Amino acid sequence: MTFTLTSNDITDGGVLPDAQVQAKGDTSPHLAWSGAPEGTKSFAITCYDPDAPTGSGFWHWTVANIPADVSEIPTGGPVPAGAVEGRTDYGAPGFGGAAPPPGHGPHRYIFTVFAVDVEQLDVTPDNSGAVFGFNLFFHTLAKATITATYENKG
Repeated sequence: MTFTLTSNDITDGGVLPDAQVQAKGDTSPHLAWSGAPEGTKSFAITCYDPDAPTGSGFWHWTVANIPADVSEIPTGGPVPAGAVEGRTDYGAPGFGGAAPPPGHGPHRYIFTVFAVDVEQLDVTPDNSGAVFGFNLFFHTLAKATITATYENKG
């Protein structure tokens, strides 16, 4: 079985809806996944913009320690009990919507769900996307993505 990610709100290859844009809705999208590999003990979610003019991209959402019996996050959350939302590059935990600089061109927003081989990653709400990513590097069994774009034409 293939590990897959789907959404009622965002489409792979599509344009990010206004609800997921910071100035227009700032709402986390619905995400659902299936086909997790054997040995999955938890899940994690990230949303990352590799096109941000920072030299290191921009983390819009990090969530870890989602229990293995959960396979869906509703639009706007909440994340399940026990899950940890990390600090985005906006400076606070939780989802932060798209906000590329005006006229910078289209940015990619990569939503990824990770099947993780431990129940708990050693992360806190104060940790950055880089810390979440470092921990995920050592514990990812599989991942599935949806990539949408958004452009602020100013």
